[in-house]
Amino acid sequence: MFIDIHAHAYLFDSPPQDGRTIFCKAEEVLRRYDELGIEKGVLLPLIGPETYLAQSNQEILEICRRYPDRFVPFCNIDPRGIDNSPFTDFSVWINWFKAHGCLGVGELMPNMAFRDEKVLNLLRQLEAAKMPVIFDDGVWVGHRYGLVDDPGLPQLEYLLQTFPDLILLGHGPAFWSEMGTLETVADRGGYPAYPVKEEGAVPKLFRRYPNLWGDLSAGSGYNALARDQEYAVKFLNEFQDRLCFGTDLCYVTQELPLAGFLISLKDSGLISETVFEKIARGNAKKLLGI
Repeated sequence: MFIDIHAHAYLFDSPPQDGRTIFCKAEEVLRRYDELGIEKGVLLPLIGPETYLAQSNQEILEICRRYPDRFVPFCNIDPRGIDNSPFTDFSVWINWFKAHGCLGVGELMPNMAFRDEKVLNLLRQLEAAKMPVIFDDGVWVGHRYGLVDDPGLPQLEYLLQTFPDLILLGHGPAFWSEMGTLETVADRGGYPAYPVKEEGAVPKLFRRYPNLWGDLSAGSGYNALARDQEYAVKFLNEFQDRLCFGTDLCYVTQELPLAGFLISLKDSGLISETVFEKIARGNAKKLLGI
């Protein structure tokens, strides 16, 4: 059985949250979970106002209350909240969400630079609260959602250095596209189809910073592995203790190939049962204490 580090679910009918996507209701997520052999998932509220209709953190808590054996909650906090200031004290929110069972924060996705002072202010407080953070990333400030870095992820490296006790789980195309050296900068934020000829920023940062973890969900996480199976095996084996299976399931008919890919690597002997178990569920259990 898998544990999904990255899930979304809603209770009520709503218009397309991003203008296109009708997100799954909780019961629809559970039907897909039963098909794929997923034991439970971590629910992440979507609050990125640049793209999405904001979802209530309390809606996530209510879904987890109704299905306590299948879902666990993360909360989400926008670094511009309360005062829109780099000096905002978020403890009133952080403490409330922790007291109500939230195990982390994510997916953190404001369209701001990683090194924006408001982002640093929030992360400093989340480090003190010992709450892991799943982030999503983008390529430009002023376009869609996601924290924005430069080629080579130097701003993310600054965060990893500055907050060594904060677990940051990388997610999204602008992160996972840098598994290998990019042929052109235009490949950032996309799904490079060519093999990993030379290691990119992602494995190098994994090697340097034990507080960097990987959220393998969505097409971006799957593509980072499937684009070069030989390198994927090396990556999964080397960083087996900090990688987590995920789906990023958004809509009912979404293809979710990662589970089958990992199972095929295990069945063919390219990764061991131990490595598979860690990535499929063990690391999420260890990280979140579930």
